[in-house]
Amino acid sequence: MPDVGVPPAPIEDVVRVRTRRVYCDGNGGPLGHPRVFLYIAEKEIVCPYCSRRFVLDEESGHGEQHGSEH
Repeated sequence: MPDVGVPPAPIEDVVRVRTRRVYCDGNGGPLGHPRVFLYIAEKEIVCPYCSRRFVLDEESGHGEQHGSEH
């Protein structure tokens, strides 16, 4: 009998991006969350809603344009 009381371990969600300004909406749809705009000051940032990590691509020019690579 499976143990239904223990949720599965979360799968780490990492998105590699080429810009410092990104947004996250939890993939939208009914399971998403409100769109939040994030700024990567160092090398990465974590979405406060869904814990998705946005990691700045080391080989990018680190531009300032809006948008996301996800």
